[in-house]
Amino acid sequence: MADRRSKLARQRKSRGFTQESFAHALGVDRTTVQRWERGEAEPHPTQRPRMASLLGLAPDELCALLISAETFPADAGHWLGSPCSDADDELQALELARRVQASDVGAETLHRLELAFEELAKAYPVTPPLELLDRVRKHISYVGQLLEARKTLAEHQRLLTLGGWLSLLGATLHIDVNQPGPATARLNTAVALAKQAGEAEIESWCYETEAWRVLTDGDYKRALDLSLLARHTAPAGSSVAVQAAAQEGRVRARLGHARETYLAVDRVQNQAATLSMIRAPDHHYQYDPGKSVAYTATTLAWIGDPTAEGYAREVIAQLAPRDGAARMPRRAASAYIDLALTLLATDRLDEASAAAQRGILSGRIVPSNHWRALEIVTAVERRRLPEAADLRDAYEEMRSPPHASRARRPSAPARADTTCPP
Repeated sequence: MADRRSKLARQRKSRGFTQESFAHALGVDRTTVQRWERGEAEPHPTQRPRMASLLGLAPDELCALLISAETFPADAGHWLGSPCSDADDELQALELARRVQASDVGAETLHRLELAFEELAKAYPVTPPLELLDRVRKHISYVGQLLEARKTLAEHQRLLTLGGWLSLLGATLHIDVNQPGPATARLNTAVALAKQAGEAEIESWCYETEAWRVLTDGDYKRALDLSLLARHTAPAGSSVAVQAAAQEGRVRARLGHARETYLAVDRVQNQAATLSMIRAPDHHYQYDPGKSVAYTATTLAWIGDPTAEGYAREVIAQLAPRDGAARMPRRAASAYIDLALTLLATDRLDEASAAAQRGILSGRIVPSNHWRALEIVTAVERRRLPEAADLRDAYEEMRSPPHASRARRPSAPARADTTCPP
């Protein structure tokens, strides 16, 4: 460990950093840098992109400096020892083989749990978040019980993977309903399980999901770092590789990085065009062509590009109800918000208000996305449009719990005393 970490210290010095100045550039204490270089601690994954940049290293080069060197004992040449005789050796080997096969879990249970997760992920676009969260919690609890049971090594691996996926989905639902504490706890669990199981796909989804959460909080710098980390971690050709690129594009748009935004949009469209559909299109962790159009609409609307209108209208047309059934209503509601934003930018104010009203009244904008609707409401109010009062009423109705909405309805004219969420 010390040999490799001495290389880390030399690289820092070669870039002109003292431990103190390097710590300042990373926003940590000098003692933290000391512990990294002594091999007593590891940099957090979110710190590594910035750390690599300061050291003039590619991410994999930084990893090479952080990974401990293999060490061998001084008597490595004698590791075989001396021959000995033990009549119990064969019986011990047979007993170990028998115990490895012993299990209280079973392939059928695991198969049904894996199918259950697939159904939960497909239910995500159409199920109220709190309702789905209750189901996810129960499955997480059951997986936790099975992890305590007797099982084979292969079954343990599958349970770790299942626990990672379920914790990730649970975190996503907590984010949807603005529960940051539980969301962070679930994401941390999902990352830990993903690393134990060697599931880079789950790990990458965790970073991408956290990138979205901090973006909604307005922390665009951290969101960018996390989306880049997700891209670096994502397996090539996977859905999360495309999603991470899309997330980067959205963050770039919020930061006003026009050139990088368009590069990200092109990257997403190219990757999505060749992506294999290994899961159902409505699976939350399967990037599909329709999702590519929706993300393009959002990204271009945020950068102020009027061509966002065409993409938003395409999403709305694709998801129009058929035979009375709504298709991916949450995605459609977001598309109406994207459409409203781009119509405002082109001064088509009546149409913008109508589109925003349609999205808000759909009832499918989750609390974590209320800020997007509020951007439209505030813009309409600033321009003193006659539709502003109705739009504000619809927004306040949406952001209130159902029982509170019913109680408040008679006093709705006192709208000016209400406060908007951050």
